[in-house]
Amino acid sequence: MAFRGHYDYSLDAKNRLNVPPKFRMAFSEGVVLVEALEPCVSLYTPVAFDAFTDQVLAGRNPLSPEFRKLSRRFVGRSFDTELDAAGRVTLNPRLLEYAGIEKEVVVVGTLDHLEVWERSAWHADQESLNAEVQRIAEGLGDPS
Repeated sequence: MAFRGHYDYSLDAKNRLNVPPKFRMAFSEGVVLVEALEPCVSLYTPVAFDAFTDQVLAGRNPLSPEFRKLSRRFVGRSFDTELDAAGRVTLNPRLLEYAGIEKEVVVVGTLDHLEVWERSAWHADQESLNAEVQRIAEGLGDPS
């Protein structure tokens, strides 16, 4: 399943996030919560997270400093969990602090995973992206 779109939600008093209903079945085998590079929390399926870490670490010597640092950064800052019966996932205090999440969030589909942003941070990120997306797209060159 490709995760697409963005959705406004609010965390409840126990820091639980309602996962958009159309995506819940994708997380039936579990959820991996990860500190993303940007100030947000990524939600991966276990299979997608394994594919991501394989891609990030592919071809690197497992004894190299780069491998060890990337492994600690992504794997060491990930948390395995599950959706509850109501389709919610609890965001732990470490993740909330990292992403600056308080209550109002945006859940964003990014093809192979979801991101959870503090709503104000999401809007600021989108303004910045709007200012540079044309330059980024033009820098991609000819697709043929």
